[in-house]
Amino acid sequence: MYEEFPAFQLALVDGDDLLAEAHALPVQWDGTLEDLPAGWDAVVERGMTSDREPTVLCALAISVSPERQGGRLSSRMIRALTETARAAGLSSLIAPVRPTYKQHYPLIPIERYVEWRREDGTHFDPWIRIHERVGGGILAPAPESSLISAPVADWEEWTGMRFPEDGEYVFPGGLATLVVRDGVGTHVEPN
Repeated sequence: MYEEFPAFQLALVDGDDLLAEAHALPVQWDGTLEDLPAGWDAVVERGMTSDREPTVLCALAISVSPERQGGRLSSRMIRALTETARAAGLSSLIAPVRPTYKQHYPLIPIERYVEWRREDGTHFDPWIRIHERVGGGILAPAPESSLISAPVADWEEWTGMRFPEDGEYVFPGGLATLVVRDGVGTHVEPN
């Protein structure tokens, strides 16, 4: 992404200190739900391999330095990506948003989770709420945004857990369960 799309990789710095960064890819999207990329994996594939003329910018990640979190830097980065999209002649910014609190509710389908609201009407999830606060809205849940499949030994190392038999497991940080079959763990992450 840095080599082929450097204009869409942004950093917010204070002197030599990296405060936040944002990564995005220009992709083609005709504006319909049917043509909406099905999540993170589809965005990367479409952005990196398609010969279709890009029409939108798709945010893939925003990271804020831990000591600077809570200072609305993520909102600044979303706005910076929106401005970058406009400057590049792209119609808008879209994003397969990874909901912050979904890891606490891995058994709840993403289709239901995205409907949860607080008493004040704002979204239950803080990351989705930030996107809504800067003018975004939910287009559609992506129940199969990213597929991660690896040997059980890798999953055990990554999670610090043991997976002694085939089955379905809840693991720390997972937005959905891990399915273990025949020595392979598969996690389909929703957005």
